[in-house]
Amino acid sequence: MPAAQSLVSTQWLGEHLGDDDLIVLEASVYLEPARADGTRAEFRSGLDDYERRGHIPGARFADLFTQFSNPTAPFPFTRPTAAQFATAASRLGISRTSHVVIYDDLANQWAARLWWVFRSYGHPRVSVLDGGLRKYRAEGRPMENGLSPYARANYTLPLPAPTAATTRDVLDIVEGRRSGRLVCLLQEDDFSGRVSGRARPGHIPGSTNLPFTQLVDDTDNTLRPADELRRLFEARTALDGELVVTYCGGGVASALGALALSVIGYENTLEYDGSLAEWTADSTRPLKTGRD
Repeated sequence: MPAAQSLVSTQWLGEHLGDDDLIVLEASVYLEPARADGTRAEFRSGLDDYERRGHIPGARFADLFTQFSNPTAPFPFTRPTAAQFATAASRLGISRTSHVVIYDDLANQWAARLWWVFRSYGHPRVSVLDGGLRKYRAEGRPMENGLSPYARANYTLPLPAPTAATTRDVLDIVEGRRSGRLVCLLQEDDFSGRVSGRARPGHIPGSTNLPFTQLVDDTDNTLRPADELRRLFEARTALDGELVVTYCGGGVASALGALALSVIGYENTLEYDGSLAEWTADSTRPLKTGRD
């Protein structure tokens, strides 16, 4: 399998389950909405659902809270350090030669986030299951419950890949010291600042808006065909070789944008890991409201 293939189909997976070098990971995370009693909305791990409601046979659960994120960082779901990543991969029995296929039970934004984390540390063979668990389950494919057994491995870090943008990178683009284009994958109302869970609503000046849900075909939960993905991006920004930086509220939804850009073969991209969680933490960094 070529290292550049970012998506695999449910049919491909069905034909390759059990391959010696294949490791399937579930990365579901759910957002529990705010309640009338004042309890704030909060994220929860999908581990319980993975065990009780079922998962793809042999799939291992990848914890994006504390294993494939940095739990000591000031912002949630921050990319893990190299040592944290190697430890998490080893714990799941992953080696550098493994072909890792990732899915979730939502729109694959969490699978895309973990895909990006693997890519950011130079893992050569990592893919997202197109359509995720929703498509797999709808096709009546086999499922299993409980925890899947596996042996621990010793993950050797390859060379990191330049896939992450820092706040300094983004600020340089905003202030004209570096060329680049910013694409925000938030929903329109969040991008405009009309609806937001952040203390400082709005978007980074100069950004264009492409809601991540528009990248997904809601009939079967797959990414839209490559030509449609390209048209969606080109309706917002030119894809002429210029650097494209994707971001959102916390670097998760925007990872689906990074995945889509990879699918269409656009290589000059970076993902802003901290996204608006980090950007808005400093009141001196500019924000803009409205749709423009």
